[in-house]
Amino acid sequence: MMDIIGYAAFFLTTALIFSFITLGLNLQWGLTGLFNVGLAGFVAIGAYTSALLTTPDTAGRVGGFDLPILVGWLGAMVVVGLAAAIIGVATLRLKSDYLAITTFGVAVVVQLVALNAQRLTGGPFGIGFIPRPFSSLAETPLLFNFANLGVVVAVLLIAYFALEHLARSPWGRVLKALREDERAAVSLGKSARFYRVQAFAVGGAIMGLAGAIQAHFIGFIAPDNYLPILTFQVWVMLIVGGSGSNKGAIIGSIVVWAIWAGSGALTSALFSPEQQARAASLQIVAIGVMLCIILLVRPGGILGDVPRRRPAARRSSSVADEASSS
Repeated sequence: MMDIIGYAAFFLTTALIFSFITLGLNLQWGLTGLFNVGLAGFVAIGAYTSALLTTPDTAGRVGGFDLPILVGWLGAMVVVGLAAAIIGVATLRLKSDYLAITTFGVAVVVQLVALNAQRLTGGPFGIGFIPRPFSSLAETPLLFNFANLGVVVAVLLIAYFALEHLARSPWGRVLKALREDERAAVSLGKSARFYRVQAFAVGGAIMGLAGAIQAHFIGFIAPDNYLPILTFQVWVMLIVGGSGSNKGAIIGSIVVWAIWAGSGALTSALFSPEQQARAASLQIVAIGVMLCIILLVRPGGILGDVPRRRPAARRSSSVADEASSS
């Protein structure tokens, strides 16, 4: 019984770490309409930044400053936020499809750098001995998992309420106005590029925090942790939960991760070790079927609003009112 409770805490911690990434994507896409498919790269930068800041000095590798974990998390947010801002300045003038291609290219570059810059990232062997919160409780898995769950929940609540406040603030209303009708918002003197770069940077910083938390929760990172499948998982989480809803982003993360982990356990139980490599594709099949069902029942996701069609003139006037009030 204790093992089941301990695994439940471990499962929920992992799902809530994904929630950070989904919240960052929701700020970029759900609130602002920025089509980012390179989020695995931002998560990787955050993870490696925090690992380099907090791990002990290691021969043959740059970094190892042995700083506190909290410093590593804050450093990851700052570095990824700056990287996202630089990428945003260079790419946010592109249309949505070209932006998607560019951000995907950025993620591939980050993964290749992590794989080949061995003196900085450890190369394919990754970085180990990353300090873990409450490591003194590691010999008691139940207490260790619940302690980590408490930390993740506390940080997630701070991020959630901060994003809810931003969404309701004048800044958030401008982002929504730009998403709905950019011309109407720009006609009122709002700089589309300026606000979008800000949203891209803040969303990237949250993704970097997620990477840092995950790195310290696991204690080891490698380039294989940040493959394009991570981007696929998080996009499905946001779509299932409901784009534009922070609560939906969290619920979608838990639901999709439950299906992903459950389908993985099921294939391990039903197939022999020789067949499990091929059977692993059933996880993606399970997620695809679940996504189709939810979109048929709730086109806007579990907590998303079902889109309503409005006349163009009425839509433009409502967007103008929203931007002018900001």
